[in-house]
Amino acid sequence: MNSLPSGYRALVIGASGGIGSAVANALQADPGCGGVVRFSRRDDGLDLTDEDSVAAASARLSGGFHLIFCATGGLTIDGAGPEKSLKQIAPEAMMKQFALNALGTALVLKHFVPHLVRRERALMGFLSARVGSIGDNRLGGWISYRASKAALNQIVRTASVEVARTHPQAVVVPLHPGTVATSLTQNYAAGHARMPPDDSARALLGVLNKLRPEQTGRFFAYDGQPIEW
Repeated sequence: MNSLPSGYRALVIGASGGIGSAVANALQADPGCGGVVRFSRRDDGLDLTDEDSVAAASARLSGGFHLIFCATGGLTIDGAGPEKSLKQIAPEAMMKQFALNALGTALVLKHFVPHLVRRERALMGFLSARVGSIGDNRLGGWISYRASKAALNQIVRTASVEVARTHPQAVVVPLHPGTVATSLTQNYAAGHARMPPDDSARALLGVLNKLRPEQTGRFFAYDGQPIEW
């Protein structure tokens, strides 16, 4: 991350997951990194659907961070996977998708943006998904997951406008990690090659490293290509 100052500090939320742990490990291995703080539900009890839990995690932090990466999200939640048709829509399952993927993102922004450094370059990335693109949707299905990721994208986009007013050197973006070999994709990747988490993590960090402040709030894939909303 040579676009950040030497000794930069990083925070990874969702650091026990496949992509999150790979991102945290890649940052830890960067000679320019001064330290990585890891938060996760498994290791810290962090529940992104509970504002008290998010606020408590934020309160444990001190000092500023140059990089905050949120690697959380869910496709199958409490046994409910993505719908194949309209008749499979279940209100409770849909609300759980929004609670984690959309509300969780909003709460991370609310409680962790104050920890971003203000007078230096700062980066904030959120795992989204290409299927959250409305313009790119040609297959249908997966209504709850698609809609919750589209909501995530809008939340990050809207927040980026506000963050730019107080953090003029910041970049805040949603990112598509590719089809990665994690538990999230193992039942839904038939016919698709799956990228190792380490490769996805390095690619995502590489994209963040190159983005300029004027690109904040846009939607990018792991290969650096912009994705339509």
